[in-house]
Amino acid sequence: QVQLVESGGGMVQAGGSLRLSCTASGGTFTNYAMGWFRQAPGKEREFVAAISWRSLNIYYADSVKGRFTISRDNAKNTVYLQMSSLKPEDTAVYYCAAAFGRNSFNLQSNGKYDYWGQGTQVTVSS
Repeated sequence: QVQLVESGGGMVQAGGSLRLSCTASGGTFTNYAMGWFRQAPGKEREFVAAISWRSLNIYYADSVKGRFTISRDNAKNTVYLQMSSLKPEDTAVYYCAAAFGRNSFNLQSNGKYDYWGQGTQVTVSS
């Protein structure tokens, strides 16, 4: 059983930056692709970014491309989401997720993921 714990959320003004972290325990981190999703009030959970186990394949939602950067440090069992040029529409609960396997197919789909964190709130004020 893999446990995922997110941190780094908070409140920031539009145009600002935040870095989210997600640390995994209870499994072999390099056996998992990692993803970030978000859910705003009244909306469905949506894909934000994903990264394969060796960081060779990286994917972004169009809405965050050029502003967000996903990365991972396998030695620290941690995946990061660096968020810049934040907009009020980025306000959401952000979830970290782990998908077992070393392939990179369909990482944009939340059904691909086996484990989820509890989420961290990001609020961007205008």
